[in-house]
Amino acid sequence: MKLHSKIILDLLRVKQWIKNLLVYVALVFTNNLFNQAYFIKVTIGFFLLSFAASALYILNDIKDYKEDRFHPDKKTRPIASGAVRKDFGFAISALLIIISLTGSFILEQGFFRIVLSYIILSLLYTMKLKHAVILDVFIVAALFVLRAIAGAFVINASISPWLIIVTSLLALLVIMAKRRYELSELADPSKHRKVLNEYSVSLLDEMISISAASTVIAYSLYTFTSETAAQHQYLMLTIPFVLYGIFRYLYLMHKKNLGGSPELIFLKDWPMIVNIGLCFITIVIIIYFAK
Repeated sequence: MKLHSKIILDLLRVKQWIKNLLVYVALVFTNNLFNQAYFIKVTIGFFLLSFAASALYILNDIKDYKEDRFHPDKKTRPIASGAVRKDFGFAISALLIIISLTGSFILEQGFFRIVLSYIILSLLYTMKLKHAVILDVFIVAALFVLRAIAGAFVINASISPWLIIVTSLLALLVIMAKRRYELSELADPSKHRKVLNEYSVSLLDEMISISAASTVIAYSLYTFTSETAAQHQYLMLTIPFVLYGIFRYLYLMHKKNLGGSPELIFLKDWPMIVNIGLCFITIVIIIYFAK
């Protein structure tokens, strides 16, 4: 079996590593972005967490390869398409998990526990919890939260409740937008994901609206009332970027049918990329340079 680099990258779903950039959030908001030692540790943590994520993506692809063949996009994945054998995929997954856990244990004990929790929760989701209505989206949102707090554990920073709240709400928005895409665009959604039988487009639209509004409110409250906000009073200036980002995401979901591939939105949609870049620059200026 001859494997090209593109097949390997697709197998590992490297594009979805963008989700793991959440590990840098704590580094930025604890005023440690320019701490070289911490930055290196978090970067190592990013790759270790990404290895774990790739391992679990592969296991999920092995389990769901029959269902994925009914999906217009997922049918081209290496395992579903037959480009990679399931036994080879399983071996790669096991190797990545060993590397991730070993490296995490050496890097930081707290980070190791988070990575282990991430792996266990992902396995539970793959094997059973993905079929539990509403709980399925909460489990995936919890995986996003674990990514965010993992970065705090790497540098032994305290976990802000605002980090958990805002990350959870934003993750729910993205996940339910993906469910909506699957329900509205797939010819037979239940063949791909059985739990979709329990949802409807109108129900998901209501959930998305609640999540979007709650995200804006939670982030706004963070910029006014958190300990970080008390030290950096201009943090509220980043609210328009968050509003634009959410509105842009909803626009792309409803008008461009891109809700099924959130990673592509953050990698290819230039208005979104520019907005995120400007928001990041503004946050850095406010936290690190504004008096």
